[in-house]
Amino acid sequence: QVQIVESGGGLVQAGGSLRLSCAVSGNTETIHAMGWYGPAHGKQREIVAIVNRSGGTTYADSVKGRFTISRDNAKNTVYLQMSSLKPEDTAVYYCRADGRQVYWGQGTQVTVSS
Repeated sequence: QVQIVESGGGLVQAGGSLRLSCAVSGNTETIHAMGWYGPAHGKQREIVAIVNRSGGTTYADSVKGRFTISRDNAKNTVYLQMSSLKPEDTAVYYCRADGRQVYWGQGTQVTVSS
């Protein structure tokens, strides 16, 4: 079993920055990819940024150049550095860990005021 604890959300003005953290515990040796996802438009939550175990990353076009995802394998933690935030970035962000099954965090609210 895998447990996920997210932190770092909050309220920030447009142009500001936030850093989200996602700590994974439990059966972490099976985790090969971790990432942050945004609201579901349709049936699936949208990818914001993901990082695999070797450090390869994927970003949504809307956040490229503004968000950076990183992973500390020793701490089983993934970070999302969010910069140049826009009001349209306002959302609940969910951490996801992919192992033998998919594990989701509870979500952390990010609110960007104009």
